[in-house]
Amino acid sequence: MRTNIATNPWCVLALLFLANLLNFFDRVIPVIVSEPIRHEWGLSDTQLGLIGSAFTVIYAIAGIPLGRLADTRSRKAVIGSGLALWSLLTGASGLAWSYMSFLLLRLGVGIGEASYTPAATSLIGDMFPSNKRSRAIGIFMLGLPIGLGLAFFSTGAMVRAFGSWRAPFFIAVVPGIALAALIFFIKEPGRGAAESWKPQSDPGDRPIRRILRIRTIWWIILAGVAANFAAAPANSFLVPMLQRYFALPLADAAVATGVIIGLSGVVGLTAGGWVADEIHQRTRRGRLLLGVASLSLAAGATWYALALGASDIAMFTAAFSLGWLLQYGFFVTAYPAIHDVVEPRLRATAMALYFAVNYLLGGAAGPFLTGYVSDRYSAAAMASANAPTMTEQFKGIGLHDAMYLIPASLLLSALALLFAAWSFRADAAGL
Repeated sequence: MRTNIATNPWCVLALLFLANLLNFFDRVIPVIVSEPIRHEWGLSDTQLGLIGSAFTVIYAIAGIPLGRLADTRSRKAVIGSGLALWSLLTGASGLAWSYMSFLLLRLGVGIGEASYTPAATSLIGDMFPSNKRSRAIGIFMLGLPIGLGLAFFSTGAMVRAFGSWRAPFFIAVVPGIALAALIFFIKEPGRGAAESWKPQSDPGDRPIRRILRIRTIWWIILAGVAANFAAAPANSFLVPMLQRYFALPLADAAVATGVIIGLSGVVGLTAGGWVADEIHQRTRRGRLLLGVASLSLAAGATWYALALGASDIAMFTAAFSLGWLLQYGFFVTAYPAIHDVVEPRLRATAMALYFAVNYLLGGAAGPFLTGYVSDRYSAAAMASANAPTMTEQFKGIGLHDAMYLIPASLLLSALALLFAAWSFRADAAGL
C-alpha cells in the first residue's frame, strides 16, 4: 500500500482529492449552521458575512509565505501539517462560547487551509504533463463540489441527530487527522518532472516580480477575483436564502444547496476537464476560450433562476444547478493555464499569489458585501411595506435580491478570461 501511494501519480492525486474534499467540507460547516448561530448570538447578516470574509482575508495573507515555503521545502510536510492544524481547529470551533471566539477559531482554520492548494497544485503540475493537466486538476477540484455536497447533505442530519449545531465540527476532526498522517507517505516528484523542457534560470530572485511580468497571470487573477466574488455569496448564503425566501427547513435547504453546488460540480469538473484537455490539444487558447463560454452561460442561468421568484423551488434548483455546473469550468481552464505560463519552481508561489489577490478582493469582499446589501434591501422591503418591525419575510427578500451579485460577477470573470486568452499564446511560448 505504501509503495502505491508513494509513487503512483493517480494514488497521490486520490489523496490530494480527499484532502481537498475535507478542505471544503470543514470550510462550509459554519455556512450550513449559520441560522442557528445567528439566533443564538443575535447576529445580523453583515456579522455572518464577516465570518466568511475574515476567514478569507487570513487565508489569503497566510497563503503567500506558505506557497513560497512549498516552492522551497517539502510540499508533503506543508500539506500534512496544514491539514492536521485546520482539522483540530475545526473541532475547536464547536467549543466556541461567543461570536468573537468563533471568529478567532475560524481564522486559525484559515491559516491551516492556506497551506494546502498551492502546494497540492504544484505537486499535480509535476506529476502530469500539460496535455493531461486539466483532467488531473478537474479530479483534484472534485473535492470542492463533493466536499460541499457531503457537508450540505450530512450537516443538517448531524444537527438533528445530536440536537446541536456544534456536533458537525466535532465529527469533522477524525478523518482530517487520519488523512494528514497518510499524506506524509507521499514521494514527491522533482520540480518540472512532467515537462519536456528544463528551466535554466534560478527562480529564487524576486519570484513575485517574475510572476507578475506574465500578462496572462494578471488577467487570470482578475478573472479569479470576479469568480470568487460570485462563489462566496453562493457558498455563504444559499442555505439561509432558501430557508427565508422559500421557507425551507434547515435540512431541506442544505440538501437543495448540496444539489446546486455539489452534484453539479461532479459533472462540471469531470466533463469540463476532459473537454478542456481535448480543446487544448487543438488550440493552445482553447482552454481559456472554453472558460469564457462556460462562465457567460453560467451568468445567464443563475440570473434566470433568481428572476423566477419564490413560486417554484424545483425550477430554481434546476436552473441554478445548471449555472453552477457551468461556472466550474473556471477551475479546469484557469488553473492549468497558470501552470502553462509559469515555470515549475515558481508554481506554488504563483498559485499562492493568485489566491491571495482574488480571495482578498473577491472571496473576502463577497460574503461581507452580500450581507451588507442584504441588510439594506431587507430594510427597504420593510419600509416599502410600511411595516413597523423587521420580519424573516423581509430578510428573505433582501437576501434574495442581494444574490443578483452572482451573475454580474460571473459575467465579469468571463470578460477577464477573454483577455487572458488573447495574451496566453505569447506567454506560454516564452517559457
